[in-house]
Amino acid sequence: MARNKSFRFFANPAVRWLLIVLAIVFSLGLLVLSSVMVKLDQDVRNKFAGVRWVLPAQVYSAPLEIYPGAALGLPQLRHELDRLGYRAGEELVGPGTYIPARDSLRVDMRAFAFWDAAQPEQRIEVRGDDKSIGSLRVMGSDQTVDLLRFDPLLIGSIYPSHGGEDRVLVKLSEVPPLLPQALVLVEDHNFYSHGGVSLRGILRAMLANLRAGHTVQGASTLTQQLIKNLFLSNERTVKRKLTEALMAILLERHVGKDEILEAYLNEVDLGQDGPRAIHGFGLGSQFYFNKPLNELQPHEIAMLVAIVKGPSQFNPRHAPKLVTERRNMVLKMMADAGIITPDEYQDAVRRPLGVTAGGGGGAARYPAFVELVRRQLASLYQEQDLTSEGLRIFTTLDPHVQEALENRITADVPELEKSRHMAEGTLQGAGVVTSVEGGEVLAVVGGRDARYAGFNRAIDTRRPIGSLAKPFVYLTALEHPDKYNLQTPLDDAPVELRLPTGQVWEPKNYDRQLHGTLPLYLALAKSYNLATVHLGLDLGINPVRQTIAQAGFDDVPEVPSIFLGAIDMSPLDVAQIYSTLAASGYRTRLLTIRAVLTKDGKPLNRYPFKLQRTLSEGPVYLTTWAMRKVIELGTAHWAMSVLPPGQSYAGKTGTTEDLRDSWFAGFGSDRVAVVWVGRDDNKPTGFEGATGALRVWGRLIRDLGAKGIETLPPSDVENVMVDPASGLRSGPGCAEAVEVPYLRDSAPQQYAPCANQSQSAPMNWLKSIFK
Repeated sequence: MARNKSFRFFANPAVRWLLIVLAIVFSLGLLVLSSVMVKLDQDVRNKFAGVRWVLPAQVYSAPLEIYPGAALGLPQLRHELDRLGYRAGEELVGPGTYIPARDSLRVDMRAFAFWDAAQPEQRIEVRGDDKSIGSLRVMGSDQTVDLLRFDPLLIGSIYPSHGGEDRVLVKLSEVPPLLPQALVLVEDHNFYSHGGVSLRGILRAMLANLRAGHTVQGASTLTQQLIKNLFLSNERTVKRKLTEALMAILLERHVGKDEILEAYLNEVDLGQDGPRAIHGFGLGSQFYFNKPLNELQPHEIAMLVAIVKGPSQFNPRHAPKLVTERRNMVLKMMADAGIITPDEYQDAVRRPLGVTAGGGGGAARYPAFVELVRRQLASLYQEQDLTSEGLRIFTTLDPHVQEALENRITADVPELEKSRHMAEGTLQGAGVVTSVEGGEVLAVVGGRDARYAGFNRAIDTRRPIGSLAKPFVYLTALEHPDKYNLQTPLDDAPVELRLPTGQVWEPKNYDRQLHGTLPLYLALAKSYNLATVHLGLDLGINPVRQTIAQAGFDDVPEVPSIFLGAIDMSPLDVAQIYSTLAASGYRTRLLTIRAVLTKDGKPLNRYPFKLQRTLSEGPVYLTTWAMRKVIELGTAHWAMSVLPPGQSYAGKTGTTEDLRDSWFAGFGSDRVAVVWVGRDDNKPTGFEGATGALRVWGRLIRDLGAKGIETLPPSDVENVMVDPASGLRSGPGCAEAVEVPYLRDSAPQQYAPCANQSQSAPMNWLKSIFK
């Protein structure tokens, strides 16, 4: 009877039509689903095969080079190794470790592919003392080494100015095995058994969320997370989750588990560094621990795995306690699963997070220098190449010099500010340090906050340079030995000049005094304006403009006030022209880049320095001699209190109208340094060059241990003993005599009256200058 009822039910025409409609709908649904799946399948295959990682250019510092006799003590070498992320210990446990001792360091050096050669990992014993390197030896042998080059510091990345992704690609075969093990254990422990979506994971998450009354656990597999990160948005909709699940299932049909895991290791979001998104464990290791991924210890691996859950919430620099708790939870899971031993677990949970104070690398580390690198590259590469092609850029930055410049500006500028009772943050400073040989930019600081990536005063602040221009006026004169030499008397008298505009220009000395007649070198040393203007007017405006252009800066106005520095320049511009003086008249464009390689290590460009003699060596030597007197007895005499004794340096103070800008530029035989101190609103600071920028410069040169100037004259210069009272040649009868350089065959031939007298003539003010 039941069968009859069932038969009658299905025999009902209405039921039959309903079943037919349902069958048609089901068939159409299958057809639509099939077409969607086919399209999704094609999309997944094409998209994954075409995944092209966004790889901003990686910017490296100059490598640290050591050799027997190098003026680098073992304590400083330890500091440099620490900066590179090397770890001190009682044994060498792998690359990036060292053993310190009283008179030696044993170092396991990392392998690194430089622009000119690949360097293998090697273990080296460095012997020395507090001042220098004594010897270098390959451990386990008697083989000595002449030169060692350490892996350079990753100092930045060049990503789009509006922000973007940054990463360091890694291969699964190269990462510590503990990392993928821990990641799978914590994020998706059924990873190797599910087909892209874990039904058990979904049920487990549903139960956990129901018990808690809110979402406490997610069910997305690593494959689903990868699909979302690569191809989908973060919107929380059923459609997006469904698409994510289907694409994950399809991806696993075409791609192996290891390939998916490797892609995840490179794509996962691990935090934010200002506008830069930190993607992948390769960069995460550098960003948080300042060392390569393959050197991470269990507690460090556990921390990176811990923050995958939510890098904003679990930020180790902002929430260290929260991150430590989650890291320890990860370590407990690792111990329970047997991938670390109980002893390793106990050791790991006792360790601090070990996160570096700032981001490991990134433009935030040295923003002013990286910005200069970016600008120098802009003329050779398109923006897209720099921000996505993974170029490797090797630069000239010296981390030791950069650190010294940063320390001086960040310490001294606030001190100067307090001395004038200014509001905190009112006074600013910037500086540039270059090498004399090669014209390499070693350090750049764009403001008192060296990590601030905003306005770069070292490059973009263009202010009048004041008396920094004067050496080029005197150099122009000394190129005419028939008329000028260092002893030529100059008249420090009033000047009144009617300009083409009808205005009358009446410059004054800074001290508002007149100083009569004095020798040329002393007028520069004391920075007397009136004597300099008289000299400049005698030479002419254009010859002085030409001299400055030959030194490396050609945007000089055609006005007489250029003799006193009415030329707007940046600290980098000043470093360019002073570098030409320091290099004895050889000009080379200041460079920040040594080489550029592709991501595969193929060379694109090398940047050898190109020297060109643009200024005569002899007159430059004489000008430098006079600039040494600026420090020895002139406006920069304060520097003698901090500079290394027995060393000679050349430089010039610069002060602008109403004490708005304080400058000092100077050099030894190996370093050129320029410092500017002023206000962004261009209001008076109350500082002269001597009381502001000089204080920073003098301490900087001391901290760097910069070498003094070589005093041996070139072949076209001769030193002549001169009687300071008359400026003529000295003789046996002269009680006082000084050695003064002259261009050959231009020294005075006449002997001073005292040369033929048994008792010298009375000494006037000129004699006292040389005591």
